[in-house]
Formats: sequence, structure tokens, C-alpha cells
Amino acid sequence: MSTNTTPAERLRDAGLYAPGDAVLSVRDLNVRFNSENGVVHAVRGVDFDLMPGKTLGIVGESGSGKSVTSMAIMGLLPETADITGSVRFKGKELLGLSDKAMCKHRGSDIAMVFQDPLSSLTPVYTVGTQIIEALTVHNPTMSKQAKEARAVELLRMVGIPSPKDRLKAFPHEFSGGMRQRVMIAIAIANDPRVLIADEPTTALDVTIQAQVLEVLHTAQEETGAAVVMITHDLGVVAGMADDIMVMYAGKPVETGTVEDIYYNPRMPYTLGLLGAVPRVDTSDKQSLVPIEGTPPNLALPVLGCSFAARCPMVSDACLHGEPELIPVPGVEAQTLGHKAACIKAEELSGNADAHKIFHAPPKPVSKFDGVTRLERQKVLELKDVKKHFPLLKGALIKRRIGTVKAVDGLSFDIREGECVSIVGESGCGKTTTLLEIMEFHPDQVGEVIIGGVSNKVATDHKTKMAMRKEMQMVFQDPTGALDPRFTVYEVLAEPLENLGMPKAAIRKRIMELMKLVGLQPDHVNRFPNQFSGGQRQRIGIARALAVNPKLVVLDEPVSALDVSVQAGVINLLDKLRAELGLSYLMVAHDLSVVRHISDRVAVMYLGKIVETGDVDDVFDNPRHPYTRALLSAIPVPDPNLERTRERIILQGDLPSPLDAPKGCNFATRCPVFAALPAAKQEKCLTLEPPLASEEEGTQDFACFFPDGEIDADMLVVHA
Repeated sequence: MSTNTTPAERLRDAGLYAPGDAVLSVRDLNVRFNSENGVVHAVRGVDFDLMPGKTLGIVGESGSGKSVTSMAIMGLLPETADITGSVRFKGKELLGLSDKAMCKHRGSDIAMVFQDPLSSLTPVYTVGTQIIEALTVHNPTMSKQAKEARAVELLRMVGIPSPKDRLKAFPHEFSGGMRQRVMIAIAIANDPRVLIADEPTTALDVTIQAQVLEVLHTAQEETGAAVVMITHDLGVVAGMADDIMVMYAGKPVETGTVEDIYYNPRMPYTLGLLGAVPRVDTSDKQSLVPIEGTPPNLALPVLGCSFAARCPMVSDACLHGEPELIPVPGVEAQTLGHKAACIKAEELSGNADAHKIFHAPPKPVSKFDGVTRLERQKVLELKDVKKHFPLLKGALIKRRIGTVKAVDGLSFDIREGECVSIVGESGCGKTTTLLEIMEFHPDQVGEVIIGGVSNKVATDHKTKMAMRKEMQMVFQDPTGALDPRFTVYEVLAEPLENLGMPKAAIRKRIMELMKLVGLQPDHVNRFPNQFSGGQRQRIGIARALAVNPKLVVLDEPVSALDVSVQAGVINLLDKLRAELGLSYLMVAHDLSVVRHISDRVAVMYLGKIVETGDVDDVFDNPRHPYTRALLSAIPVPDPNLERTRERIILQGDLPSPLDAPKGCNFATRCPVFAALPAAKQEKCLTLEPPLASEEEGTQDFACFFPDGEIDADMLVVHA
């Protein structure tokens, strides 16, 4: 074999790959934007070939160039963007085409599913109108009846119930998951050859995510389309992708099959991403492995390896010239697609301890670790807390037509040094529960007890202020939670000034807080927009800790963060809990994070707790069918395991409060109920199961038939 041949030519000669077979070929794609600080080189030399029926996963941190790459392919970047290189669809060059010429390809040959379906769908047009519009643009001779029939067929294909009736509905009348399914229906309307999905499940609950991924899988089978899956969730691509491209600082740094990337990574950055992911399938509570530092400023020239400043294997040779993306040393012909942009790639080959190049901090030890739960003091206790909202109709004269039972009789407690998490789908009442606790008002239905003081006796302002000092909150979106007009010093000083603390003591406390959360004390005079997302969340945590609370309420504290940044924040929360003896009440939809950080978990559905107990008991032996479905829906970053797992796909969405089910409120979607004989189904439909345990000390669950078989129609396995 000639040494002068290219890797692609060697693959072709081996009969494994022919460039002409690619439905989409991208070569040396570069995208530059003019900014106030100079020219930002957002995408730097992207190359890939997408084969028919195959899925390419593109992963990396925010700012790595994933979405810009997809928008450049679609021709959706602004005219001010400087785009060079080549994008060929079935051999036809797309770069340089006018917007009118590109419109012939968009939606017909190449279609896209965007991250936020609510902003992607036009709110003033019905769903049917928008699907029919996509058909009309590319099929002008198609009859009205044929287009309506095709629209109904598409909605049925993506799992929308009563598709003919839902054609007349507006986007706001659909849930988030159903809106995303509508977006997929529009994308596949004209049987495109390439389907680009840009973070299609980021804002969705795990059960809805499983439904959407199953719809994408079905759409690919129906149309034979090649798929580009852009995501930061390594579990999603483990189950969906055939090949993976890891991007960093606008450039691919490792490419290969999914097995290459997960089982034999040759780039330290890839190892860091894999090590930063918490696993839902293991009870290991060791600290996660964060990737310290931030990506480089792409407005400045990259002189050496772009990852050098954050790489634990860096050497002087890494600082002289940026390494090329080349085949990794020592691979056989069939894996010539495995490439890495790292001069240390050979050192990582077959190294069983390669993952240890990133050093995880030691697991923090708390003073409560040796104390049993019953011996610890209660920090928070809820007794039959309820929050019902009247559902009104009418413009001038309002009449009550129903009741939304957002929280319907919750009772649980949190002990010292403990983290209790509440999980469930959007609309189950998680956030409303947090708001009821934070309100701490005597007129609430039910009792909230904080540090031994009940909300029923907190009638005066002084008592309520003292209680609110005992609990503080960290919000989901650090950008929205921090006042952009305040410096970090002013943000942290505000709660201390409210307590009447002297200025000298305030400054000392702020310096302590900055060090405590891992930020530079001399950065206190900066504004929030001068920090990264992970740093802003650390500022939010510092503000919550300013007044020395006993309980910190965490509302989706890491959902808006990259996986590498997320690991650092999770480690910080673990460290603070151990060092300060804090207790946490956390709401999250990522069950991998919940398992890693929590001691106990409560699963909510339609305002009620349906299962609760120690986190390992619930995750290793879920008894309620809803818990089983939630856990099966969480992707695992292991291709072999992910492709052989049984996934329970829940049918439909949460019931409407106008038509709330009697008996068990989960029966309408329950995978066990669907397989029960009629007599047992009648019991579920007429009686409400109590929240109780089979044995003393184990988890409580509200189900009559916890060991029932799952209905085969709701089980999916992609071998």
C-alpha cells in the first residue's frame, strides 16, 4: 500500500468507504464573525462525510462551534458571517448559493430540528397550517386534500394523539414535547436526505426526551435520512450515533465510531468530557472529574494546541503549532476514521488508566457521615402541604370550571447534612413545592416547619425574616437571577446589608465567600456578564451562603451548564455540604445528577409523591411504574449498554386538570396498567393507592401492583 495515499483513499481501496456515497460532504469549513474585539474564528476547518441512513453525533462544550457548523450548512447564518470551504449535497456545492437557491434545498433535501420549538413555530398559525406550508413550498402541484392527509399522517407518525383534530390547534396548546414532535413532523414532511437535530431534547423532561428520541429514530427509519445529532449529552449520542465528532475551540479534535470515542479515546479533552458525566446506573459517589479553566478566546490567534491551557498532559511540544487531526497511531484499516488532534494520542492507546489523567478531588467527609438519619435534627418538615389553583373561564364574569392541584398533600422531612431531591416531569408540582416552602406564610394549607418553627406561628415580620435567613435559594438560570447592573460585590453585599452588618465585616465576608466557591477575590468588582455560566452559578451559590443558612434550596442548579462545568459545580455543592453542614432540597430532571448528589429522593406525579426513599434503594429497585419509566429514559454514556437497554416509552402527556383521573392518577399512562386484566384495572381506576412501604425502613410507593409486567407496546430496545 502506498504511503502517499490519503486515509480516505486507503478506506476506499479497502472497500470500506467511497467518497461519492456520502449524502453530505463538508470540507475545510471555516466561519468568521466580526466583533468589537476583532474577528472571531468560530469554526476552523471542519471536515466530515455523512453517509445515508447513518447518524453523526457532534459533541462539545458551548462555544465549540457545533451550532454554527450546522447553521452554515443550512445557509442560515447572517450575511455578515465570512464562510469559506465546501459543503456538498450529493456532489452539489451549497456554499455560495443565494438564499433563494438554498430555499429549494432547505426542508426538501436538508431539514433542521431546532433546540427551542416554541420560538421556532409561528404562534399565530395553527400547527396544520405550518405543516401544510412546508409541503406547499416544495410541492406546489399537490392538492389541498393530499396535503391535509399528509399532515395528518405526519402527526400520527410522530405520535400526536387525535392528529386530525390537532391540526387546528395552535403551538401554545401543545406541551413542550408535543411541540418538538411537531417540529420533527415539519422537518420530515418532504422526506429529506439529511436531518440536522440541534440539541433537540435539551429543554425536555427525561420521559419526553425518550419519546422525542424514539420519534427521531422512527423518522430516520421511515425516510432513510442521514442524521446530524448536535448535543452536549454523551448519553444521547451513545444510543443514537454511529460516528462522533468531538469539537473544541471551533475545530474537530477527535473523530471516530461511537465505539472508538467511548472505549478508546485518544484526546485528553474527550477523556475529560466522559469523566465529567455522572452515571445513573452506578451508586459510586466519588467526586466527578471537572475540566478546569475555560476555552480560548477565538478572537486571538491559536498558536499551540487549543486545549493546552486545560490539559493535564501538556508539555512544551504542545505549545508550538496546533496539532492536525490525523489518524491515531497503530490502528487497523477498518478504523482509519478514528482521528485525533493530539501529539499524545499514542500514549493514550490501550492505557487502562488513561481516564485518571484528570484528577478528581477527594470525596468530602461530613461530620454527619457517621450519624444515622434518625439521630439528626430535622431542618425542614412538611405536613400535608397543598396548593390548589382555581381554573376560571369567562371574559367579564369569571366562573370556576376546574381546579389545578399543583401540590396535593405533601409530607416529608429533611435532616441535617442531607440532600433530598424531588424529581418528575414538568407540571408535576416540583417548583410549586419549593415556592410554598420559601413563602413560609401562616395562611398556607398544611404546615411548613423550619428549624422547629412552624409557619402557623410566623405571623410577624421579624419571625418570618429570621426563618428566611435559615433557608436560601439557588436558581436555575444564574444570568436571570443576578442583577446585571450590580457588581459581584454589590450582589453579595445586599443580603448582608439587610442584616445590618458593618461595612468592614461585609467586605471580609465577601472575600471569604469568593474563596469558598472557588472564584478569584479580586474579581468582585466585575459585572455578572464578565463571567462564564459556571462562574455565574458559583456567584449565585455564594449569595445563597452569605447569611449562613442551614437549608439551601436548589432549583435545577446545573441544568443550564455544560457537562464539564456541571461537574465542577456538583463537586462544589458536595464540598460545601460537608464543610458547612448544609442541607439541600433540590429539584432536578437529570436523574444522573440526582443519584450522584442526593441521599434521598421523592418522585412526584400530578402534585403527589408516588415513591420516596433512600436514593440507592429507589434507583436500584424502583417499585412504582412511573419511577421505572423515568429511570429507563435516562441515557447512559455507554454505547453497548445503551443499545441493549429496555426503554419504557410513556404514551401521551400529563392529564388535564379538567379531566383529572379518579383512582390512581397515573393509570392513564401506566405501562403496568395496560397489561393488567380487567378486574385489576378496575381497582386502579376506582381506588387511590396510598403511599406506603411493604417493609419497615424501605422506600414508600403508591401502587397496587408494583411487580406487574410492563405492556410490550411500551417497551423499546434498539439492539
